Parts: sequence; C-alpha cells; structure tokens
Amino acid sequence: MATLRDGLDAAARALAAAGIATPRVDAEWLLAGLLGVGRATLALALDRAVSAPLAARYGLAVRRRAGREPLQQILGWEEFRGLRIRVTRDVLVPRPETEALVEWALGLLPAPRAGVRPLALDLGTGSGCIACALARERADLEVLAVDNSPAAAVLARENARALGVAARVRVVVGDLLEPVGPRPAALIVSNPPYLPSDLVPTLEPEVRSHEPLGALDGGGDGLALIRRIVAGARGRLRPGGALVLETAGRGQAPEVAALLDAAGFGDVAVREDLAGVSRLVAGRA
Repeated sequence: MATLRDGLDAAARALAAAGIATPRVDAEWLLAGLLGVGRATLALALDRAVSAPLAARYGLAVRRRAGREPLQQILGWEEFRGLRIRVTRDVLVPRPETEALVEWALGLLPAPRAGVRPLALDLGTGSGCIACALARERADLEVLAVDNSPAAAVLARENARALGVAARVRVVVGDLLEPVGPRPAALIVSNPPYLPSDLVPTLEPEVRSHEPLGALDGGGDGLALIRRIVAGARGRLRPGGALVLETAGRGQAPEVAALLDAAGFGDVAVREDLAGVSRLVAGRA
C-alpha cells in the first residue's frame, strides 16, 4: 500500500468481496477515522504516502469490517442529530429513524418557562443518544435515563459528560419505570426492544452478532416491554404529559396506538419515520 489511494482501492475491493453493501464508503470512513479527518479531507490527500504502522492499522480495521463488525463500532462513534455518540458492543448503534422520535418528543414538551425545569424519562437509554439529544436541544430540561444494563449505563454517562449535559442527564440502572421517583414527568420517551423473537435470528450479521440482542427482542409479538411501559406510563406523567414510543413498523404501530387508547391516553397519533415507515406512536395523559 504505497499511497492512501492504493490502500483505499484495495480495501474497497476486499469489502465488496465480503458482501458489504457500501464497500467504498465504508473503506473511506475507516481510513478517515484512522487519520482523524472527514471523508472530504481524505479525498484531497489520496496521493499521500502511507506509513507501515498506518497500513497495519487500516488492514486490521478492514478485516474487522469484512467480518461484519458494524462500521460504527470500529470507528467508536455514530452521529445522532448532530452529536457524536460513542458506541460499543454493549449498546445498539443509534439509528436515523430514532432522530424522528426525538423531534416529535421535543414538539410535545411544554413551552419553556422561567424557573421551570420539566422532567423527561428515557426508558432503555442504551448509549444515551435520546437523553443527550433532548437535553442538548432543551436547555431547561432534566432527563432521567434508565437502562437495565450496567455497561450501557456507564456508556450513557460518558456520552452525557462528553456532550456537556451530565448536570441535567441522570443515568440509573433499573427495569423501565421501576427506579423512577414520584416526581411527575412531562415526557416519557422510549425506543424499547420491539422485534418479535422469531425475527431476531434473521437479522443482518452486523446486528445479530455484534449488538446486544436483549435490546432488540421484544418477546413473541414484539410488544412485551411496550405493554409494560404503556401500562405504567400514565401514573408517572403529569396531566397533559406525553408518551412517545418507537415501534417496529410492519403494522405494529397501529397495535401500539390501540394499547395507548385502551390505557386512557388522549390525542393518540402515529407518525412516519424518515424513511416513510409508520413507526412512531404518541399520546397524552
């Protein structure tokens, strides 16, 4: 590998042979990540000579990606609503569709008022991407982020510190609403496990072998945790407070909307994600 261009071309061929859907893009991200630059900057430096240590590190990164390890785990981060979120194997990689969940949740919060700090609950916080995005975009908001994985909670705290919101994002280990105190929340938001159990073994290798399956498996019909959240949420919300959930789509959103209706939520609505899939459900207490 004499130049960056040579290495990039070889990496793209190797990733294509491994069945990676976007081999050139992934090869560029891996090389740019090692150099600490963006892809645009990389494109201007492709005739640069490559040192032996860089070649060795790039070769290892390419082999990891060819083995279907997620690109984001190799890089160590994913962008979410303009924030760089650190990721590891202990959490799901933040998905673009979840950005629409945050957008809707922000719109359902009460307008800012002097001296008032509304509380939001993020159930199943994982990397903390939702909690951190909410806190960054609403400077008056306090967020309690809950996850049953101690490793995920550690990472979520690290992300909150790195993004400057640790003073307003408290991360606790627990089971959904169980560790939440008596203070009524203005918002409950969750991207819970929602895939039917029999679907999990059919997922792409990047997901099936490298992300925590417990954060994906929602039981027989995918709704086991969603039912629990809906059943307990009204009692934790102040009057007019909102519950916003991400679902699997595939017809699941109407089922979840019916659960909210049956639990006494008002203004129940379904929204599409960025890909046009009916995935998000919300209602007011």
